[in-house]
Amino acid sequence: MRRLGIHSFVWTDGKTQEGLEMALEKSAEHGYRLIEFAYLFPGRYDLDRLAKKARSLDIEIVVTMGLPADSDVSSEDTDVVARGRALLSDVVKTVRDVGGIRLGGILFSKHGKYDSMPSRDGWMNSVEAIAATAEIARSCGVEIVLEIVNRFESNLLNTTAQGLKFIADTGRDDVFLHLDTFHMNIEEADPAAAIRLAGDKLGYFHIGENYRGFLGTGTIDFSASFRALTDIDYARDITFESFSGAIVDEALSVACGIWRDTWTDNDPLAAHARTFIEAKWQEATIARQINAAA
Repeated sequence: MRRLGIHSFVWTDGKTQEGLEMALEKSAEHGYRLIEFAYLFPGRYDLDRLAKKARSLDIEIVVTMGLPADSDVSSEDTDVVARGRALLSDVVKTVRDVGGIRLGGILFSKHGKYDSMPSRDGWMNSVEAIAATAEIARSCGVEIVLEIVNRFESNLLNTTAQGLKFIADTGRDDVFLHLDTFHMNIEEADPAAAIRLAGDKLGYFHIGENYRGFLGTGTIDFSASFRALTDIDYARDITFESFSGAIVDEALSVACGIWRDTWTDNDPLAAHARTFIEAKWQEATIARQINAAA
């Protein structure tokens, strides 16, 4: 594990500059060294001020997003695809301007439930859009990671195997997977095996409980996931993600179905998550050392 991060929606709905600055301060206060911002669209924020504040707190920035329906790069409508490609290009440059290191999330389709199967043409439109975005991102010093999500939030990439096929089709060596325990719990037959399958193509990892609340209080086998991460020598960032109706952005509530408060007090949630993740990482590291010595 490189840096331990936390999603800004633990602290703020992200609608204001002040909210994002507060999220940076609270993340640093709790010992996190990375923050994930969502929907950081161009023109809404003072990016230079956010970048300076993050540097002063020794916090790195990652941005994630899901495409709106009118900018779905997996569409068969060429105008819709063109809007999506333009949006991705603009957001990459925004990530650069805020000093961010990575753009992830649902970059390959709209964020939401589809009412039809994906088409081959739509797949290829998305592949070409991500390849073009990766070329722009390389020039901006921004890494592209594609989040594999559940069937209710995209119809294109729901499993690690699909994500690996998609990346291969881009022909790029600088596009990586973004896996998430919440989504894998729904879609993967064996989440730990999926992590091992991803191997060195795993570029970013989300830790979240099956109901989006306090880690360790739900049904996800985190020990198995952390052991798989150590097995592949994962040395990149891990970010805690938790959503509650108490704070989360209204648009995300609709897209992700956040219809209730999974928690109401974010300080104990953040403190517990950091302790939990660090303990699980240490546990997995020790188990690997014991197994290697046996």
